[in-house]
Amino acid sequence: MRLLMMSDTHLPKRAKALPAPLLAELPRADVVIHAGDWVDVATLDLLRSRSARLIGVYGNNDGPALRARLPEVARADLDGLRLGVVHETGPAQGRERRCADRFPDLDVLVFGHSHIPWDTTTDTGLRLLNPGSPTDRRRQPDCTYMTATVTGGELTDVRLHRLPRGKSLES
Repeated sequence: MRLLMMSDTHLPKRAKALPAPLLAELPRADVVIHAGDWVDVATLDLLRSRSARLIGVYGNNDGPALRARLPEVARADLDGLRLGVVHETGPAQGRERRCADRFPDLDVLVFGHSHIPWDTTTDTGLRLLNPGSPTDRRRQPDCTYMTATVTGGELTDVRLHRLPRGKSLES
């Protein structure tokens, strides 16, 4: 099972559209995950229409229309892998402990908010993943998203994808 993970798209404020390389990944993904801060409903509708399965949550910049259609926290069993998605996890310092305490029943937690890619594992075995943002790099060198594979309850092949800068980002 192939996963495509993104967060903090902030459309149309940070970009006019999702980057073409990211859109090209949609047909290859069995599950698309968005960890909040969509900002516009059109992005949710686009991903729903082009994804085999979409798991998403709302973020702090998402208004009433998105909050009416998305949960604050999402959970799913993906081939035996217990996955959770949430937008905010608080400051980097102490993140592992806070998340391990808040989500003891998960194997993987995908989160967003900071726009900073993150991949760590807590002392309880919870894997924490932040795919960064495909449209707003903030203080990061590149815009990013992640892919991974789930097989028999195990997460493998986690890869951070860096997007090229410039006009090629707009589809």
